[in-house]
Amino acid sequence: MATSKRKRGKGAACVAPAGYTAIPVKFSEKHQSPHYLYMKEHKVRDETDPKRPPNRTLFILNVPPYCTEECLSRLFSGCCSVQSVEMCEKPSLGEKPEAPESKFFNTKTLLGFKVAYVVFKNPAGIQAAQSLSTKGSLVISSVSHPMQTGIHKWIAGYAASLTDPAELKKEVDAFMQAYDQKVAEEDANAEDEDGVPDEEGWVKVTRRGRRPGIPRTEAANLRALEREKRKRARKELLNFYAWQHRETKREHIAQLRKKFEEDKQKIALMRAQRKFRPY
Repeated sequence: MATSKRKRGKGAACVAPAGYTAIPVKFSEKHQSPHYLYMKEHKVRDETDPKRPPNRTLFILNVPPYCTEECLSRLFSGCCSVQSVEMCEKPSLGEKPEAPESKFFNTKTLLGFKVAYVVFKNPAGIQAAQSLSTKGSLVISSVSHPMQTGIHKWIAGYAASLTDPAELKKEVDAFMQAYDQKVAEEDANAEDEDGVPDEEGWVKVTRRGRRPGIPRTEAANLRALEREKRKRARKELLNFYAWQHRETKREHIAQLRKKFEEDKQKIALMRAQRKFRPY
């Protein structure tokens, strides 16, 4: 008996999850099988996130790894002017995490399929984007906007990961200058407040004064450890317990054996170097 197979036609619609709209996209014109993006209007109970304003934010699932923020902005720019595009590893609530202070130490890259938040400048962009499901497939890589793949993408990623020493030094110098200025301001404020009582008459105790605190440096820590070690050695009673006698004898015997072996080697060396010299 022949088995029945169900085939989806070339123009058959994709079944999207409940509440989502499926948008077909193709990597290039020569590809026939489309990839589907699932999107809906972004709505949350707490509508206080300025990064994702209500009625203007589109939430997209199943974004392929080769699709970038610039690519999504270009695909949906035909619906309305795009204000911003944000990609995440998974859906997140609340405000967007703060951007790192330095671009040199933010090496984390999103791998695999992602989710995206597309913010339009006009609320009409949401309806226009949802109407794309009835049109043809959107093309990600075109002649005018090619996408790098394969070894070319790896080479570009490696080149982008290299750090310019001059630019890094410039950023580090600027950071240290700002840090030194901040420390100087804090020291000046602490010096002005030293010994000055507050509204209730309390005086804040600081490190400044006739006997300032010990700086927490490696050398200072080593000196403190040595002092504690000598202090404990003075308090310790030598050969007071039976196990201390045994340990002392064992160490003494080990030192004697070591010295005996060294003396044997010296004697053997002297005998090997001895020569007959009649004159």
